[in-house]
Amino acid sequence: MIVKNDPEFKKVLSNFSIIEQRRLAAQFIENVKHLNSEPVIERALKIAKTDSSENEIEDIYKQIKSLVVKTYTSCGDETDWALQAGHFVLTATKACLTPAGHLDNKNSLAWKCAMQTRMARNCEMIESETDVVDNEAQKQYTIANDFVSNSNETKQE
Repeated sequence: MIVKNDPEFKKVLSNFSIIEQRRLAAQFIENVKHLNSEPVIERALKIAKTDSSENEIEDIYKQIKSLVVKTYTSCGDETDWALQAGHFVLTATKACLTPAGHLDNKNSLAWKCAMQTRMARNCEMIESETDVVDNEAQKQYTIANDFVSNSNETKQE
């Protein structure tokens, strides 16, 4: 299946294991990590991309969650959209590293991460006052399609 829309995207994401979802979600974050300079994001991405222990995941999750709470801002006329974008990068990272015991059955962690990275990109677009749409959803479909393709090649070898 080639992902071309959100319902297909959501379905494909839900078929991956938690480890695969983390690796894929890390790729989504890579597209927007420039919007937040917190060093913990790089450490979190490294953990998401490797076979890390649940203890490592829990520890970095707690660090990220603390920063999410600290950076929470409200939307509106006075919003600093650059700070808001950075907050969504942290929220995406938190979603990516949600420990197995904290997951719900409603949405996959990769889906939650994807939605937060889209929010970060939207904030960046508002901040830059550009009328050029940088379609993060389309980028995510491409990343997911490539991930599926690479997974299938690995299974065939």
